[in-house]
Amino acid sequence: MITNRLTRVAVCSILTLLAACGGEKAGTAASSTAPKKMRVALLTPGPISDKSWNGIAHEGLLAIRDSLGAETSHIQTKTPAEFDENFRQYGAQGYDLVIGNGFEYQEAATRVAPGYPKTNYAITSGRVTAPNVAGLAFAFEEASYQAGMIAGAVTTSNKIGLIAGTELPPVKTSFLAFERGAKSVNPKVSVITSYIGNWDDVSAGKEQALAQIAQGVDIIFQNADAAGLGVFQAAREQKILAFGTNADQNSVAPDVIIASVVIDLPKAFLMVAREVQAGTFKGRVINLGVKDDVVRLVVNPALSNRIPTTAMAASDSVGLLLKAGTFTGLADLLQGSDSAKPLPPAK
Repeated sequence: MITNRLTRVAVCSILTLLAACGGEKAGTAASSTAPKKMRVALLTPGPISDKSWNGIAHEGLLAIRDSLGAETSHIQTKTPAEFDENFRQYGAQGYDLVIGNGFEYQEAATRVAPGYPKTNYAITSGRVTAPNVAGLAFAFEEASYQAGMIAGAVTTSNKIGLIAGTELPPVKTSFLAFERGAKSVNPKVSVITSYIGNWDDVSAGKEQALAQIAQGVDIIFQNADAAGLGVFQAAREQKILAFGTNADQNSVAPDVIIASVVIDLPKAFLMVAREVQAGTFKGRVINLGVKDDVVRLVVNPALSNRIPTTAMAASDSVGLLLKAGTFTGLADLLQGSDSAKPLPPAK
């Protein structure tokens, strides 16, 4: 009896162990077939606290995380050497998508991407291409033209200021479009253009704005990221108006920002990330503008009464033409612009 009982116990123990082992193997097989989580990284040339270009890019990264369940990472790079270093780092770690947020990342992507063919790279404001590299080219100049129309109608001194961080081709093109828009409604307009030399120095942004105001400027179109916050400070102190850029900055300084020229980076980032997740990503230039609802002019409702009705109607009319893809007022400007010319493909 005792022997039989012991035998039964031993058999039960063996069966229990086998069942456990079988269950463990089944669990391992199930986990190995679970979908791999997409990994996406973002490089920004400035702080994400700028409430502009880099802040809205970070919002785009978070949108990828929240909408697609991706694992995300962000690094602020300060030198060109860090562009290459971090592109390589994420490629070596097997990230699926690495976004370089700015025109200045193009050359680094061209150098690094061929060494990591399983990692896809996207460069904002860029036109460099390779099998695993796409440029996201934003028609920022379209809504900049509309903003210029408003500025030309609102100015009383007929002097308008343009301030940017550095003299990048896309910035120059948007400034030319803004000036053209202003002069289309007010031929007497003249512009004063200043480049700060960096995108982060708030004090320098304020100094440049004050210097322009001293020359009679009464409205400023800035594209200066964190340094643009200094432009808003000067505008508030001197009681003039300004434009926000990249993000909808109307709430940043609602008493001085009459409108913002916005790039919907979250929408653009999600579009590219979905391609990567679906395995359909192809290296190419992706052109996005007003017709795609990625670039748009957003008027600050708190200051909309400062805009003459006729000027607002004219700007809206141009917006409809841009939406339809039939506006021709910028065609020659873009043909002569460095930002419209693609860089050679990566080798």
